[in-house]
Amino acid sequence: MAFVTISNAQHKRYTIKNGIGLIGGLTQYDITTDNFKTKSGSGFIGGMIATVDIPHKWYTVSYGLQLSQNSIEIEGRSLSTPLQTEMIEYDVMAVQLAFMLHVKLLSDNITLDVGPQLQYNGKLDLKDSNQEEFLINGYDSLIAEDISDIAPFNANGVVGASAGIGNFKLRATYSYGFTNILRKLNDEDLTTTPSSKKFEGNQTMLAFALMITF
Repeated sequence: MAFVTISNAQHKRYTIKNGIGLIGGLTQYDITTDNFKTKSGSGFIGGMIATVDIPHKWYTVSYGLQLSQNSIEIEGRSLSTPLQTEMIEYDVMAVQLAFMLHVKLLSDNITLDVGPQLQYNGKLDLKDSNQEEFLINGYDSLIAEDISDIAPFNANGVVGASAGIGNFKLRATYSYGFTNILRKLNDEDLTTTPSSKKFEGNQTMLAFALMITF
């Protein structure tokens, strides 16, 4: 005797949750390089994020646009006091577009965040115009305003974590620049004696932010 069973399974429907978030917080910015002695500086970020959550998946995704205002210090010296070291302060603004994958470690309450980020940034702007003629330490005649024209387009990798309940989350991220942000300086006719190194540097940024979703 043979039995034939035919069963019809109805496809289960899942509600895809789309949301919009506002984010704002503080940053710590630096450029890792062998060309200069740097000191990280603080700043801030703000922006908007669009989220896509599929409940039965182990991840969610988001993409967002944020504006950051950062600062960095580079070691130099005044022409009037060449034996005395001083920190030259710069500001740098950046617009960053990121696509992030959020791995659900504890539902939506705790996630591991990772993804690529594209960046457009301005020049290194001196905070104090009186430091324009300061010499950069390690060089005989390279001055502070000579190194302001950094590369405007850069690509970063971002890793971090988010934690929160409901519409409120705290997010900590670390961004690392895969591209050489100082590469544009190599195309300029700069006097770099006694060093013969090419300019190479990768930006880093720590961000601690509050995100509110709707």
